[in-house]
Order: sequence, then C-alpha cells, then structure tokens
Amino acid sequence: MTTIVKVENIHKCFDQTPVLKGVSFEVAKGQVVAIIGKSGSGKSTALRCIDRLESIDSGAITVCGHQLHDSKLNLKTLRRDVGIVFQSYNLFPHLTVEQNVSLALKLVRKLSRTDAAVIAARVLAQVGMADKAHSYPEQLSGGQQQRAAIARSLAMEPQLMLFDEVTSALDPELTGEVLQVMESLARGGMTMILVTHEMGFAEKVADQIIYMHEGKVHETGDASILRAPQTQELRKFVGSGL
Repeated sequence: MTTIVKVENIHKCFDQTPVLKGVSFEVAKGQVVAIIGKSGSGKSTALRCIDRLESIDSGAITVCGHQLHDSKLNLKTLRRDVGIVFQSYNLFPHLTVEQNVSLALKLVRKLSRTDAAVIAARVLAQVGMADKAHSYPEQLSGGQQQRAAIARSLAMEPQLMLFDEVTSALDPELTGEVLQVMESLARGGMTMILVTHEMGFAEKVADQIIYMHEGKVHETGDASILRAPQTQELRKFVGSGL
C-alpha cells in the first residue's frame, strides 16, 4: 500500500514546554486514522504539523511526497494536496456558500468562473448542500456551515483530508449530519486523519486509532483497542466517556 503520511520521531515545544515527544506513525492511501486523547495530549498539534501550520523542532514528516522539513518546501503545492477542516468554519461572511467554495479554485488553481462553479456544484451536492449554494453563512446552521467548509476543502481535490475536532462545537443532531458526510468520504476511499472525541464514530470508520497521551503515541491499533485497551491510561480514557 502507498504511504501518504509518514511521521518520524517528531518533537515540538511551545515556550520551552514539550508538546510532542517523539511521535511516529504512518498512514496508507485510503486509510482513515483517528487520533484520540484528552486535552493537552498533543493530538491537534500533531495534526497541524502535517499541514505545516506548525513547524517541528526535530524529526521528519513526509506528506503526499512533500518533505515538510525541507527548507525549500512549497507550501502552496502542499496545501493543494492536503485539505484541513477546523472546529471553526472560517467561512467568509460576505460571500455565498458557492463563492466560499469556489474562491480558492479561482485564486489558487486559476480556474475560470464557469469551471469553478461546476466543481463547487459537485462538491456541494456531495455534502448535501446543493440547495444552499446561494445562501450566506449567517443563514446556515452550524452543521451546514461545517459541511460547506468540508466542501471548500474537497473542491481542491486533495489527496489527504485532515479534520480537527470538527464536531466539538455542534449539538448532537448537527454533529450527526457532519459525521455522515465524513463517513461517506471514508467509504469513497478518501485518505483521512481526524482528531476527534467521537469514540463511536472513530470505532465505526477508522482503520487505525492512535491514542495520544502526554505528547506521545501511547497505544495504537484497530477499533478493538477501544473495546479492549491494553494500557491503564487508555482504559481510563475510554471509561470516562470522553
């Protein structure tokens, strides 16, 4: 299987405080990987390093053939291959949903307005938002805004999608509609890494689960590790219902 992401012994400090302490893992093409752990375990920092939103202090990361530790790395090229969706939707309030989705297609990929509109229509249909193309963000629910944000990333046709706690600000009903979209992407073969607190969702869709604890990969495996944790720390984390 083709390796899309290779994280090798990465370390990261913020103001002399170690946050990542030798994290290593690999993600194969088409895999869905869920990173779990309590707040402060380093999981979101690890995810942000994969898109070079954070730089590492040591170690190496290779993503879609890009060596992120290379001083000559072209960030624009990297971010064409890697889409990332955050807890906050980051939609432009003065643009319609369609305009939000097509903006990068025109500015980054230099597509015509017509070609960008065709792609925007396709990805909005993919996330169940075709009927909201001409709505503004303030007219949408939180779940709809998050689905629009996912569509915006999909429009760039990335090889890898990153999701950072994308449902943590949503109520249960809206969470469900966003998770359905992510599950559909997983079934379609999209390579995905998600930081999540949705244990049931991780168990259902993830090929690999990475439990991070105090800046390290503490336990890793398939969904069975949630049912039968091998370490006391994961047993306690799963038992807490977090």
